[in-house]
Amino acid sequence: MKTESLGASDLPPRKRRRRVITFLAVAQLLGFLSSLDALMSVRTAQGTVAWMVSLNAAPVVAVPAYWIFGRTKFQGYVVGRRDEDSRLHHELEEMMSLVHPHRVALPPGERHVGAIERLAKMPIVGGNEVELLIDGQATFDSILQGIGQARDYVLVQYYIFRDDEVGRAFQQAMMAKAREGVRVFFLYDEIGSYQLSASFLAELAGAGVQVRRFHSTRGTGNRLQLNFRNHRKIVIVDGHTGWLGGLNVGDEYLGRDNRIGAWRDTHLRMFGPATLCLQLSFVEDWHWATDEVPELEWMPALADSNLPVLVLPSGPADRFETASLMVQHVIGSAHRRLWISSPYFVPDEGVISALKLAALRGVDVRILIPERPDNVLTHYAAYAFVGPLIEAGVSIHRYQAGFLHAKAFLVDDLATGISTVNLDNRSFRLNFEITAWVMDRDFAAQAEEMFHHDFAHARTMSLAELDEKRWWFRLFSRAAYLTAPVL
Repeated sequence: MKTESLGASDLPPRKRRRRVITFLAVAQLLGFLSSLDALMSVRTAQGTVAWMVSLNAAPVVAVPAYWIFGRTKFQGYVVGRRDEDSRLHHELEEMMSLVHPHRVALPPGERHVGAIERLAKMPIVGGNEVELLIDGQATFDSILQGIGQARDYVLVQYYIFRDDEVGRAFQQAMMAKAREGVRVFFLYDEIGSYQLSASFLAELAGAGVQVRRFHSTRGTGNRLQLNFRNHRKIVIVDGHTGWLGGLNVGDEYLGRDNRIGAWRDTHLRMFGPATLCLQLSFVEDWHWATDEVPELEWMPALADSNLPVLVLPSGPADRFETASLMVQHVIGSAHRRLWISSPYFVPDEGVISALKLAALRGVDVRILIPERPDNVLTHYAAYAFVGPLIEAGVSIHRYQAGFLHAKAFLVDDLATGISTVNLDNRSFRLNFEITAWVMDRDFAAQAEEMFHHDFAHARTMSLAELDEKRWWFRLFSRAAYLTAPVL
C-alpha cells in the first residue's frame, strides 16, 4: 500500500510549532549575523542603525532585503586609475600621458580646485570647447548629428535606454554608422534599461554594433545585488567630441510622457582633450563588462578656445566616497554663490552641515528641486530637513514648469558643473556617476542665465509652509528620510 508524504498542514501541531520555532530562530540568527556585517560595511551611521534595527527586529523580511539592497561597496570592479598593479592601469596611464601636457594651472585664488583633481585622479586640461545643451531636443539633435559625423568609432553608454521613438532614432543612427564600417560600442545598465527587448538588441548586434550590458551583478559578492547602477550618460565620437549630463534616451525626455509632463534637463557637449578623460571612464566600464580594452584614439584634439575642464568619475568601487566629497568640497570652496539643481535632494549629514555653514558665512546658497516628483519617498524625505536649512539661510526653490531633472552646479563666477550626480545617497554611494567641471567665467555666465530662467519658474519654500504641515505628513517625511541611506 502506497503512503503519501505528509505536507506541512498534515503535521501534528507540536511538530508544526517546532518547525516554526526553528525557522524563526534561524532567521533571528541570520538577522544578527547580517547586522554585524552591516555594522562593519554600511557607510553611513544612519544607514547602519536602520539596517541593524530592521535586521534584528524583523529578520524574515530584512535579511533578504539586506543581501539584495544593503551592500554599498562594489566588489571586484577594477578601476584602472586606482589599481596600480592592474594591466589596465598601465595601459591607460600610457594613454593618458598624452593628455597631461595639456594640464592647466589655475590662478592662486582657485588652487583649492586641486583637491578635486586629486579626488578625480585626472587633470584639469585646457584646449577645450564646450556647449551648454538645455533640454531634450537640443541635446538629442547635437548627439545624433555628432554620431552621424563619426569616422572611426562611437562610444554610447546610458543608464536608461528606451525602445521608443527617440530610442529607435539612436538605434538607427548607431546601426547606420556600423554598416559604414565605423566601430560602434553600446554599453547599457542592465537594471535601468531592463525593458530593452532581445529583438531591439539583436538588431543592433546584427548591424555590427558591439552591444554589452554593464552587468552590475557580475563578480564575487555582487551576485545577489540589485542596488548598484551605472548611472552615467556618455557619448563619445572619435575621441575628440563627447557628451554627458542628465538626459537618458527616451520619449519622456522630450516631454512626451503625459504622466510626467514637460521635462527640464541639462547636458554638455565638449570638444578637446577633456573628451579623452571622459573616454577613460567609458573604457573602465567597458573593461568591467567585457575584460577587453578597445583600441581607441588617445591623441588629443585641440579646440580654438582654451577652456579648462575637469572630468570626475565617481562610484561605489572608489576608495573614497568621491561624489559626496566632491559636493562637500565645492560647497566649502564657494565664496559668493552656490547654486545647485537636483531632481532628488536627500543629502547626507555632511552635505547638510556644509550647506548650513556656507549660508551662515554669507554665501548665496540656492537649491532648485522639482515641485512634482517622480519618486514619492524622495519627495517627502526632503521635508524632513529643509527647515533647518532655511533657518540657516539656504533658499529652497521648487520648479513649477514640469519635472526638473537637471543636475548642475554653479560656484561663484568661475566653476560650472554639469553632472549625472543627484544629491542623495544613491548617487553618493551606490551609483557610478560622472561630472564635468568647466572653469570659465563666460560659461559660468551662461549657466547663471540658465539658472535665472529656472528660478523664474520656481517658488521659494518658507518656514511657514513647513509649520502648516499636518503631524502625519511630518511623520511620513521623517520615515521617508530614514530610508534614504538604506535605498
